[in-house]
Amino acid sequence: MTMTTTTTRRDDFFWLGQINKASAVINAQQGLLDAAAARRIAQGLRQLLENAARPGAERPTLVITFEPLLIAQAGVEATLLHAGRSSQDMLVAVRHAILRDEILALAEQLHGTAQLLVAKARQHAAAIVPNYTNGVAAQPNSYGHYLLGHACGLQRDAQRLQQTYARLNLSPMGTTVLNGTGWPLDRARMAGYLGFDGLVDHAYDAGQIHGAEMPVEIGNLVSTMALHVGAFIQDVTLQYAQARPWLLLREAAGNTYVSSAMPQKRNPGLLIDTRTKASRVLTLASGRSWQAHNIAPGMNDAKVVAENVEVLRCTVEMLAMFTRVLDGLELNAARALEELNSDWTASQEVADVLMREHGLPFRVGHHFASEMVTHAKQHDIRPSAFAYADAQAIYARIIAAELPGGDPDFPLNEAAFRATLDPVAIVLGRRTHGGPQPAEMQRMLAAAEADLAAQAGWLQARRGAVDASIAQLDADFDQLAG
Repeated sequence: MTMTTTTTRRDDFFWLGQINKASAVINAQQGLLDAAAARRIAQGLRQLLENAARPGAERPTLVITFEPLLIAQAGVEATLLHAGRSSQDMLVAVRHAILRDEILALAEQLHGTAQLLVAKARQHAAAIVPNYTNGVAAQPNSYGHYLLGHACGLQRDAQRLQQTYARLNLSPMGTTVLNGTGWPLDRARMAGYLGFDGLVDHAYDAGQIHGAEMPVEIGNLVSTMALHVGAFIQDVTLQYAQARPWLLLREAAGNTYVSSAMPQKRNPGLLIDTRTKASRVLTLASGRSWQAHNIAPGMNDAKVVAENVEVLRCTVEMLAMFTRVLDGLELNAARALEELNSDWTASQEVADVLMREHGLPFRVGHHFASEMVTHAKQHDIRPSAFAYADAQAIYARIIAAELPGGDPDFPLNEAAFRATLDPVAIVLGRRTHGGPQPAEMQRMLAAAEADLAAQAGWLQARRGAVDASIAQLDADFDQLAG
């Protein structure tokens, strides 16, 4: 499922206008504002908003700079809208509404990136490649299984994003500075008009704690995304140090560039730029905690909306670049299999088979396989060329040393021995829940695709709810203004 909608960039002025619209409508209907005065104020507010929509018009971002423009259009009685309000609860609401839009834009990009990653996992489900641990070839695996593992990280990022959104999309309006007001304001209705899903329940929390905490949570949210991207990029980058890589970027569309001095070099520019962007995301994200550190409640240090928006927009850019990387990867499956067959990533399977099928203690089997690899590397022998007689001799020596009285005859015939060294057979023979075998891959791919569909539904519902709230407020305000 591909989403084509994008988040509307609604600025501080827009939300100050919405708050004033909602105050006029709600307070008039509750009898807190005289009906005739409410209409006059609404008409002046409408003129102010129409003026501000013109190119180059003034669009103030603070309550104290918005209000004089309203007074100029509607007279000083327009300040009756400020009953039970403060710039503190208003600006927290404005910031949260702006960050809400940006988080939804991030959710859309994250979904698109994860969708491509899962599609690539399905495409390469049968390709067998080396996987690495501690920077060294470790075991054979399906490339699709590897990609799907990275998709699991993005799936948790989406879960954390939705949880962050739920904590962010709560209204502080009606709490004024920190302990509420003597005016009987309808906080729930105000929250509904502004697209919030509920209220920050506690008045002190709303303006003094919650507003400073959310930028830190956003920083934590995007940090894991950057770590996931960086880990993937580093894994791919390692291939560029090989003389014959099995995974590279397609040489097109700015993915790579030729060295200015060395004509043979194709530098992976997109990988480098994406890693750099991930590092910038982490830098900006950690800054949210530093700016919120060691300040008294209510201080503005961590709340600057432009800085918090930049964290989210930089993360969107990083994920867009990562999507380009995924789209540009070229896998040489034959070369990957050749590398597997030239190394000893299958050696653990020898120990596993000896234990699973012949009852040999794993550590004894492990030592046998390790000695076999040592012998092979000393004599430059590939797995396919390893002499069966040498395996028999090494096995007898290990048994004599570590299992005195044990049967020194190698329990695997030559065909079975060769099968344990076949990387394709190893992958296909896995029985672990969550493994790379075809049945499990199909199950996990289907689950990942279902989760992506659920993410798309969540995003559509959240945007629809915000847009519907704005539309309802605009309709009710227009009715009030006449």
